[in-house]
Amino acid sequence: MNDRLNELYDGVAVHATADREHQAALELLALVMVADHHLDPAEIETIREITEDWRGGSFSFEQYLGPAMAKARKALADHTTDEFLAGVDERITSRVLRMALFSAAREVAGVDEDVSPEEGSLLADIAVRFG
Repeated sequence: MNDRLNELYDGVAVHATADREHQAALELLALVMVADHHLDPAEIETIREITEDWRGGSFSFEQYLGPAMAKARKALADHTTDEFLAGVDERITSRVLRMALFSAAREVAGVDEDVSPEEGSLLADIAVRFG
């Protein structure tokens, strides 16, 4: 019985950690999206596709996008993007996900064919932390 419970809770811990990491990744991509103060529907769709690739259908994009965008906007408004990135950094332990973050961020920034100076600066910070 204890072995069965351990197996069940191990799975819960793994899924909880994965969800926490993917929430952090979504927050990072939301920060890239709002960095130029222009929301392009193509950026939102790109983020949706990226997050679905990472988690399949088990990650609720709609549930997490609004809060992620609110956190990203607050970090920009408060000039606390370094702290924001540090918080994302602390929550993502998967090496595979960390390696994918810069490419994903670059894809979001470039989807509108124009990488703004704000996006470029943010991409440089992301490359240093996650690249």
